[in-house]
Amino acid sequence: MKKEILEKIKNDLLARKKQIENELSGFAKEDKFIKDNYRSEFPDYGDKEDENAEEIAQYTDNLSIEFSLEKTLRDIKKALERIENGTYGKCAYCGQEIPEDRLMARPTSNACVECKEKLTSQ
Repeated sequence: MKKEILEKIKNDLLARKKQIENELSGFAKEDKFIKDNYRSEFPDYGDKEDENAEEIAQYTDNLSIEFSLEKTLRDIKKALERIENGTYGKCAYCGQEIPEDRLMARPTSNACVECKEKLTSQ
């Protein structure tokens, strides 16, 4: 893989990581006991019945968003680790190079298209 493409992917991953961490910090706190895990905070809009219902609805939405963002953040961190240890761009299953266009489209990918298709078709 060309060095400039790898550097662009790394910078994009770092920017996305920061963006996700900022987004999570808006409604969740980082878990002190579980690495790469956050805990959504329960919003407090007041004590009226409609405010309580809104709090529950918002908290439920936040949990769903938190789960999705945490997964994406873990994938980004794993990709950055692969960049640092020199294994980025190699399929975790067959060891072949992952095409640059696939990595540009999905920089957290750790599998080539052929292996990914095999995994998802089973």
